[in-house]
Amino acid sequence: MKLVFAIVSNEDGNLVMRELNKAGVPVTKMASTGGFLRAGNTTLLSGVEEEDVQKAVDIIAKFSMKRKQILFTPEPMIGSIDMDYSSFPEEIETGGATIFVVDVERFEKV
Repeated sequence: MKLVFAIVSNEDGNLVMRELNKAGVPVTKMASTGGFLRAGNTTLLSGVEEEDVQKAVDIIAKFSMKRKQILFTPEPMIGSIDMDYSSFPEEIETGGATIFVVDVERFEKV
């Protein structure tokens, strides 16, 4: 047995979970927060047999969308005595999924 951890954006969490369930893949949803943008994420946990791991990963990859987002990063104004900062827009890519697959030493459903 394997445990699949998938960290996806909140926008995709319900869709990914629904598609996993449709495919017969059990899944548990947990709310989480990312460190980079401090944005809400959804962490999905799924205990699957080894032969079903690729099916789960494929579904997660298919329904976890990448998006472009404008991030305003502070940039010090050159020559400013007060060290004023101005916002500098930068386009970044967010979304997608981060997936971990780990061995399960013991599994019990009670």
